[in-house]
Amino acid sequence: MERISYSSLPNGLYQVMANVEVYLAKCGLDHKFLELIKFRVSQINNCAYCLDMHYKEAIHAGETPLRLISVSAWRETPYYTPAEQAALEFAEVLTHMPAEQHSDHLHDELNKYFTKDEIANLTLAIAQINSWNRLTRSFGAVPGNYKVKERPVTA
Repeated sequence: MERISYSSLPNGLYQVMANVEVYLAKCGLDHKFLELIKFRVSQINNCAYCLDMHYKEAIHAGETPLRLISVSAWRETPYYTPAEQAALEFAEVLTHMPAEQHSDHLHDELNKYFTKDEIANLTLAIAQINSWNRLTRSFGAVPGNYKVKERPVTA
């Protein structure tokens, strides 16, 4: 049941979140890759609305159902690249954020596949989807009806 509609949010709240999305869309990280990460984080956070959204967005971006269905068990599968594996582990640690765990070893692995700028943008993307998950679950957005919007083609 929807408790707070996005149309009734305090002035500026949605726009702030949307501005981060615009930045992430232009930051250079692959859209399909980001959707995989968003889907995994949404699984961890049990956000049904976001799972519906990011499943559909990932499929639209060219992701396969098999990889999405299996992403919660990515360590046991042969079909995620080493870069994706490093990013998925990073996303899981940032989402769970155990106080006693340090991320030095994660950054060592990420540095093999990503630039510092890409790691910074990936960190923002993970923080952003965690924020969306929490807002969406709190507001009570109803899952199941999300429709992918066509994005303009950019050169």
